[in-house]
Amino acid sequence: MARAPLFLAREGYRRRRLADMARLLPVLGAALFLVPALDARDGLGAGMLIYLFSAWFGLILASAFVSARLARAAPPEGAELASEPPASEPPVSEPTADPSEGAR
Repeated sequence: MARAPLFLAREGYRRRRLADMARLLPVLGAALFLVPALDARDGLGAGMLIYLFSAWFGLILASAFVSARLARAAPPEGAELASEPPASEPPVSEPTADPSEGAR
């Protein structure tokens, strides 16, 4: 039998992909900064310095873009809190009546 396609809300899916991109930026930055180490036989020349600063500037622009999109795609405040109770706090239960108090 064919299964029904899994529906993912468009905004939630985009927000998760943007968060994934934000997590990937430091890895991309490390890879970009290690490229000059592969060709370091002549030392750190002017071309490599230009490359490093342009890669740095590109990472700054990419992180500003991703953070702006994440801020715009953020769910309204309280939307997540209303659906689930915090995991750190135990559920609140009503106090039970003490049977000895009713006899007075």
